[in-house]
Amino acid sequence: MTIYNKKYFLIIEDIKDIDLNKIKTPNKFIIIYRASRKLRNICHLMNFRKTCRAKKIQFFVSNNFKLMINLNADGLYISAYNKDLRINKFKNTKFQIIGSAHNIKELQIKRQQGCTKFIFSRLFKTNYKSKLSFIGVVKFNLFKLSRKENLVPLGGIRLENLNKMKLVNSDAFVLMSEVKKKPAKIFDRLF
Repeated sequence: MTIYNKKYFLIIEDIKDIDLNKIKTPNKFIIIYRASRKLRNICHLMNFRKTCRAKKIQFFVSNNFKLMINLNADGLYISAYNKDLRINKFKNTKFQIIGSAHNIKELQIKRQQGCTKFIFSRLFKTNYKSKLSFIGVVKFNLFKLSRKENLVPLGGIRLENLNKMKLVNSDAFVLMSEVKKKPAKIFDRLF
C-alpha cells in the first residue's frame, strides 16, 4: 500500500537492487539506473527495461547518452557534477531530462541543460561525513515557492522519516540509499 499519492524516484546502481514484481501500481515509479561499474551484460539490462515498460515504470539512465539511446530509455538523469551544456541537444526530443542540483547555481546550469525536473538534494540529515548540511522540510517548501522549477527532494529520506514526506510541497520524492539498505521494509511501505 502506498503511503500517499506521489511519484517515487528510485535510484539504483544494479538491476538486482529492486524486484519489479513487487510494483503493482502503474505510472507511479521512476527508476534511475546509475551504473557505477562497467556494464557486465547489456541483455539483462534490456530485459529489465522491457519489464519496466510493461509495468508502466519510467526508466532513466544516468549520464550515459549511448546507453539511454540503446535501451530506448524514457530519458536521461544528469548528476549535479555533470556541467556539460551539450546535453540540451536532447531538449526537443522524445527523451526527458532530469537534473540534480544542490544550490541555485547548479539549478541554473540544469535549466540551461534542458532539464524538466530538478532533484534537489539534501532534504534531511545524511550519514555522509563530507555532506553535513541539509535544508529540512520548511526551508525546502519556502525555497520551492520562490522557484519556477519543478523540484523533487532527495537526501536522508529513510523509513523513519517517510511520514514527514506528506509535509513536503512536491509531487514526488527520491529514494536512493534505502532502496539498497532496506528494500523489503521500504517497499512494503511504498508498494
